[in-house]
Amino acid sequence: MNLRTVAISDVKFPLKSRDELPPVLMALQYIFVTPELNEKVFALLEKKICSGKKKTGRKGMDLWHILVLAVVRHACGTNWDTLETWSNHHELVRRVMGVHATAFIEEEKIEFAYQTILDNVSLIDEALLHEINLLVADAGHKLVKKKEDEALKLKTDSYAVETNVHFPTDLNLLWDSLRKCLDMIEKLLEITEIKGWRKIKNLRKSLKSIFRATSQHVFKGKNEQQKKQYVKQYLLQARLLKERVEELIKTPPLSPGNEKQILSIIISLEHYKNYVTKFTDQIERRLLKGEQIAAEEKILSLFEEHTEWISKGKLNKKVELGHLVLITTDQHQFIVDYKVMEKQKDAKQVSDLCERIKKNFDGTKLYSHSFDKGFWSKDNQTTLQGASIEQVILPKRGRHNKEDKERESKPAFKKLRNAHSAVESSINMLEHHGLNRCMDKGLRGYKRCVGLSVLAYNLHILGNVLKAKEQAEEAKREKRRLKQAA
Repeated sequence: MNLRTVAISDVKFPLKSRDELPPVLMALQYIFVTPELNEKVFALLEKKICSGKKKTGRKGMDLWHILVLAVVRHACGTNWDTLETWSNHHELVRRVMGVHATAFIEEEKIEFAYQTILDNVSLIDEALLHEINLLVADAGHKLVKKKEDEALKLKTDSYAVETNVHFPTDLNLLWDSLRKCLDMIEKLLEITEIKGWRKIKNLRKSLKSIFRATSQHVFKGKNEQQKKQYVKQYLLQARLLKERVEELIKTPPLSPGNEKQILSIIISLEHYKNYVTKFTDQIERRLLKGEQIAAEEKILSLFEEHTEWISKGKLNKKVELGHLVLITTDQHQFIVDYKVMEKQKDAKQVSDLCERIKKNFDGTKLYSHSFDKGFWSKDNQTTLQGASIEQVILPKRGRHNKEDKERESKPAFKKLRNAHSAVESSINMLEHHGLNRCMDKGLRGYKRCVGLSVLAYNLHILGNVLKAKEQAEEAKREKRRLKQAA
């Protein structure tokens, strides 16, 4: 700090604002000014981000700046460009970061470049976020619990978080493969000379027009013979391009000084060429030979290969492309556990969930734990009953016997089952914190996105608690002032 910088502990927030950003920033300020919490959070950040790093003299970012900007992006569900603007020009964000000055010399102003923010925020990973989330939830419990030994009332549900992909058909996946092959060849043309690719722009236009015409006839046409004719033409052009690409891979161009760059492009070119082979084979089998492609053979995206096909039977969304995310909330609306499910179903999660809850909240009483019917199985019922939970709310799916009817007709069961729907409001709030569709790339980026959104959510809940306390104190001060004035 210098004499002109506003101290983080002195930052004041608009208490009447209904925006989601002030409560989140208020919670971040609480982390910074609470010594015990501050030490734990920064110890985790230092262990993950600073360990093994050499002092190269390259300009970086403070750990606090990284955490604040990572949370702010997900608190408002915004993008990297907006985050870069806010980091340099949003007064409240800069005050909490500790870089806002009441008066400054222009040359001394601390600013953050787009790539610097992107590179540093990406250093945070899923494991680190799990630990910070537990610290935030624990801090929230200390503020809201009326009794130290108050038992937790847990609710668990899952929902689909989409990846940033278009709807997959084998025809448009083949086009994606072809256009990426052409993109790699264009990159090679920028750094070296290759004979035979002078008309690459015309080739791209030709392939795209064939793809669109084929799609129109396959999905909207009625003449089966004409459909097959267009598919054959599309496959012929794709295979011709594949042969040319294979020749280029066998005899890559030479350019002194660019060997590593050329090697990287050739590896990517081979990767996309293999996809061309795969999708031409699948299209031929499905559309020309009438075969049915097995689910395990299908790929839903070239760019997000981890994407899953999710069908939960909803009226508004019959199919979603992404992953199921399991969340567990308590009676204070804090998310106490979450998990990205990879090719797993709800019913398989209960045993591991119980172990995580026991590990993370050892010594804490559990009054109830509620689920919906999707989690039902006899094994799960037995597991939950043996987990020291006073009230297990696990509705049975299918036909009920006399014992099931008696269990589910008890007043306590009915009351807690009705209260279970509160978890849906938490899911809706998560979607507004950037967890409707994940815009980050790769499975690691996806998991980091989920962790940061959960952290932003928990900070929002914590901030609301702090805001309510501040408003109550403000009301008391105003009441005393009016009393003295009278």
